Order: sequence, then structure tokens, then C-alpha cells
Amino acid sequence: MTNILIADDDILVLNLIDIHLTEQGYKVFKAYNGIEALEILNKELCSLAVVDVMMPFMDGYTLTKEIRNQFNIPVILLTAKNQIEDKERGFHAGTDDYLVKPFEPKELSFRIKALLRRYDNNPDEYIVRIGNTIINKKSYEVKVGKRTILLPLKEFELLYFLMSKPMQVFSRDHLIDQIWGMDYEGDERTVDVHIKRLRERFSKLTDHFQIKTVRGVGYSLEVNRE
Repeated sequence: MTNILIADDDILVLNLIDIHLTEQGYKVFKAYNGIEALEILNKELCSLAVVDVMMPFMDGYTLTKEIRNQFNIPVILLTAKNQIEDKERGFHAGTDDYLVKPFEPKELSFRIKALLRRYDNNPDEYIVRIGNTIINKKSYEVKVGKRTILLPLKEFELLYFLMSKPMQVFSRDHLIDQIWGMDYEGDERTVDVHIKRLRERFSKLTDHFQIKTVRGVGYSLEVNRE
């Protein structure tokens, strides 16, 4: 199911969009201002944001800039204004599309589908999330909360493999074949070294998962369900 964020301080607009998009098969997250919107985006993996221009605490232009800086998702701006200056400001902020109120919910749905196709934004293909940790195989980034971490390539691939298959046990030989390739001629202790580095990096950042040693077998990434 594709997650859509809607940010608008007008509860009637929020509910209208929520009902329509839910009927279309989307899961909708609602925010009443820009600060709430960013909090949701840091917790939930959303594929697109629909943002109203006029909101308390943080307006739509500022929110759009923040989304563009932190997340690789398309943005549709909603506004009651139809001035070219407002559209220009919106596109300068980084919006992908612009819709003037009042609008037909079907038109919003058409625009959402078009942007999702353009972004080819199917999170299941390259993004894995456990707790507050998101690993993106497309951008080779790891996010823990608001912090972005760039790992060496083999550490990234090892972490991605383990996170995408939690609670499964893998031998060192299997991990070498998957990460380093069957032609790798090095020592299997390479796996131990990379596991140790990952533990050192993430044990201080999150308690949502741990890489456990399974004696006599290999390693498993265990998820904390609490």
C-alpha cells in the first residue's frame, strides 16, 4: 500500500482528501501543520506529500523546502491563490505540481498517479525499514531518525541484506557469496570485521535491532518487537 502525507490546517479538506484517497487504495497520514508533517515523515515511509500553502507554525513553502532537503518524494502544493507569483514561489521551493483550491478530488488523484509514475517510487523495491532505521538501496543512504549515515559499500550491502531478511540465520560462507561474490578469495573473517563495525556504528544509534552471533553457525539480525 502506498503511503500519502496530507498537510493542511483545514480539517474539512483533510477529511475530504483522506476519504477519496483511501477509496483509491492509498494509506493517508494527516498533519495539521508543517511541524507535524515532518514528524510523520521521519516516522513513516511516505511516497508523496500534498501540502497546503497557508498553515500555522510552518507554511507550505518552507515545508516543501524541508521535504526536498530531507526526502526523495514528490510534493503537490495546494493553495487558494491563483497568482503567477505564488506558483513561481512554489516551484522555487521545490514543488513538483500545483493545485488551486477548490479542486476536484479526482484531479488530485490523477496528479498523484502521474507523479508516482514519474518518480518510479515503489519503496518496496529498494527501501527497508526497521524501527527508526531506513536503508535505501537506490541512494545508498541509511537514516536513523533524522541522522543520515553513509556507509562503506560492503558495510551497506551487508546491512541491507540482513535488514531485508530479519530473524534469519546466515553462515559466513553464505554472507560472503551474497556480498563479496562466489569468486571472493579472502578470509571469512572479513565478515566478522564488517559485522563488528556495523555493531559499533548502530548500537549507539538505535535499539530497534541487533546483529546477533549464532554460535557455530553465523549471524542473524534480530528485531526488538517492544
